[in-house]
Amino acid sequence: MSWDSYIDNLIAQTKDSAGTVHSDKACIIGLDGGAPWTTAGHANALKLQGVEGQTIANCFKNKDFTAFQSSGVVAEGQKYNFLREEDGKLVLAKKKDHGALTMQASKTAIVIGHTTEGCQQGNTNKGVAVIAEYLESLGM
Repeated sequence: MSWDSYIDNLIAQTKDSAGTVHSDKACIIGLDGGAPWTTAGHANALKLQGVEGQTIANCFKNKDFTAFQSSGVVAEGQKYNFLREEDGKLVLAKKKDHGALTMQASKTAIVIGHTTEGCQQGNTNKGVAVIAEYLESLGM
């Protein structure tokens, strides 16, 4: 099964009533170890580098976000400032002039969406939630 179609679905879910898309890239990683589920070959893939996926997965798995609070969230080599965490399942981060990250965990995965600079992170939050909640409904 190719998980890459979920990237397209997530991005489509971030459209507002005017048709503006608020997310430009996304990925899904495993909760256990941070292995990528989506491929870097997708045109809109968020390409985590080195141990970035593993670091993100460890924080979510242990529900301990102090590493994000002290060192930020690193994705694609960019350090995003930690904004907040909700219920041990949702993390929001932002970097000036680089947009924002929304990360939400399901039972076995973490869905990550990137908000384009100048767009609304709330719309990306909605898109990420749709995918994470769908995976959760499948027991994943």
